[in-house]
Formats: sequence, structure tokens, C-alpha cells
Amino acid sequence: MEEETRYLAALKEAILQMDYGLVAKAAHEAMGAKVDPLKAITQGMSPAMALIGEKFQVGEYFLPELIVAADVMKEGLKIINPYLQKTGSRVGKKVVMATVQGDNHDIGKNIVITLLTAHGFDVIDLGMDVPTERIVEAVKEHQPAILGLSALLTLTMLKMREVITALKGAGLRERVKVIIGGTSVTPQFAQNIGADYSTTNAVEGIEKCLEWMKSLGRGEK
Repeated sequence: MEEETRYLAALKEAILQMDYGLVAKAAHEAMGAKVDPLKAITQGMSPAMALIGEKFQVGEYFLPELIVAADVMKEGLKIINPYLQKTGSRVGKKVVMATVQGDNHDIGKNIVITLLTAHGFDVIDLGMDVPTERIVEAVKEHQPAILGLSALLTLTMLKMREVITALKGAGLRERVKVIIGGTSVTPQFAQNIGADYSTTNAVEGIEKCLEWMKSLGRGEK
């Protein structure tokens, strides 16, 4: 356990240092030591990104630091992702994910996608700065059980309301659960715009998605 803690701490430190070489080394060593890949992400790298996000929110870090940290995180994920064991049936476990229009941040979204995939979900990632119309079309085309919307900026969060209104207009809202995420989202905001759930924590978001799947009879076997 002490050795595992050391590997998790090394991953966290590599992200905080924003060091590509260091994160690659830490990720390879952790996987070589058979550290649980989910733990490596949720207890190693994710807490570091949360700290960096907090520094960004208070003005200690700026967008360039946020972008570099996200890229370093992606470098670590590239190494760890192949070790994730996909469990459970994918039948019906389909999720569409998007960062709403006007927002070019995907750190949190990518973490959630990685964890969803590890839990056997079939994830359709629409990317960043996605127009409302494209999100609605994706829901119509893929018929997911869940739609995940992400926004880092307070201004772009309002686009989430626009998406939900458009889903209602297309007669699709009752067919899909909507989960929203981002540093500034709150349960009250989710309620106000008609979303089903909000979270600033990737692990909590995954737990809610699994709970929904279980209630629909599509949970893990």
C-alpha cells in the first residue's frame, strides 16, 4: 500500500510540475508495478488537475498553464488507458459527450470519458466548442441513455440551457438523462436549466451514470 501511494504521488507531482517526461515515466512505472489504472487516474492525476483548476479559478494560473497541464494529463492517459479493463455489457450503455459551444476546455470531459469507457460505456465524444444543433443531432442519431455536457466558463454554461431547450423542442428530452459538469456548475444551476444531475467530480459523475444504468436494467453484470 505504501508503495502504491508513492506511485500515485509521483503521478500527481508530474502533473503539478507540468512535465511530459516525468508523467510518462511515472505512468510507466505505476503500470509496471501493477497499480490499479483507475486509481492512477482518480487518485493520482485527477487530484492534481483539480488543484490546477483551483489555481486557474483564483487567477494564480492562466489559460496557457491550464492547456499545458491538460496536455501533460493526456500524455499520462495515453500510457494508462490500455491497462483499463472494460467491464460490463455495452448494450444500451451509450453516452454522448460534448463541451458546449464557445468553450474550448476538455480536461474534465476527457477524464470522465476515460472512466466511462473503463466501466464499459460506449462513448461518442463530439469534442469541444460543439454547436447546440450538432449535439441534438447526435442524440437523435445515436439514441444514448445519457448526454454529458461540459463547460468551464460561467458564460458558456448558459449554452447548456440552450441544449436542453433544443432537446425538448425536438421531442428528445424525455429519452435521455442529462449530466452537466464543470468547475462552476452547481446543483441549483442544474435544476434551473432542467438537467438531471451536476458534478464537479469525475468519480461522482461516473457513479451517477452507473446508478442510472442500474435503474434502467442495464447495469454491469
